[in-house]
Amino acid sequence: MAGVDALATLAPARALPLPADRLRAAMHCAGRTLLLAFPAMNPSDSGAPPSSADEIEEARLLAALRAGEEAAFEELVRRQTPRLLAVARRFLRNAEDAGDAVQEAFVSAFRSLDRFAGSSRLSTWLHRIVVNAALMKLRARRRAPEQSIEELLPRFLEDGHQVHPSRPWAAGLEEAVHQAQIRDLVLRSIEQLPESYRVVLLLRDIEELGSEETARLLGITPNAVKIRLHRARQALRGLLDPHFRRGGA
Repeated sequence: MAGVDALATLAPARALPLPADRLRAAMHCAGRTLLLAFPAMNPSDSGAPPSSADEIEEARLLAALRAGEEAAFEELVRRQTPRLLAVARRFLRNAEDAGDAVQEAFVSAFRSLDRFAGSSRLSTWLHRIVVNAALMKLRARRRAPEQSIEELLPRFLEDGHQVHPSRPWAAGLEEAVHQAQIRDLVLRSIEQLPESYRVVLLLRDIEELGSEETARLLGITPNAVKIRLHRARQALRGLLDPHFRRGGA
């Protein structure tokens, strides 16, 4: 993975406390436990408000990071890598690209520690940095011709009714979305969407960003975000319908 090695040659104002090879080793150790499915629908935090003990521990870790302590940086990498790899993997699909994005995010985060105001949790701040790193990789790589989303959208008769009407999903499936196998099915279905629609869906519905911020990150208009999101949701519903219809497919 060349991401950290390239960044390490930029003569930073703040030197990394952990050499690139040690960073890769720490990430590899932490990443062995990673499940490439949704760890949560929005994994930037656990969902529970931080306890006073959590806040004290994070303050301790942040102070050690700002002091340039190697052990603190390695601790941060080991704690956060599985979650951040899952985030990057959703956007990039390729495990090596996801690993590079996370490495670059750790480097960027450490070099920006002086600008971290502490208004959010450290994990939330890292999550946003990884999303940005993944989007930069998507923009930088050469784009192959994209599959049309039209074949995934519902078709309509002249009278306005769907050719294959959607049916109600089986009772209880809204709760079942939290089960691992259902999350995996949703993930696999999202990966079938064309990239420009998939990324908008991830940013809006998984990362829970607003239309304005999504538009800014992608360099498109808010109206384009809304159109792509609507079509992505339609296509995703069509992909999931056969699995969730009441009484089976």
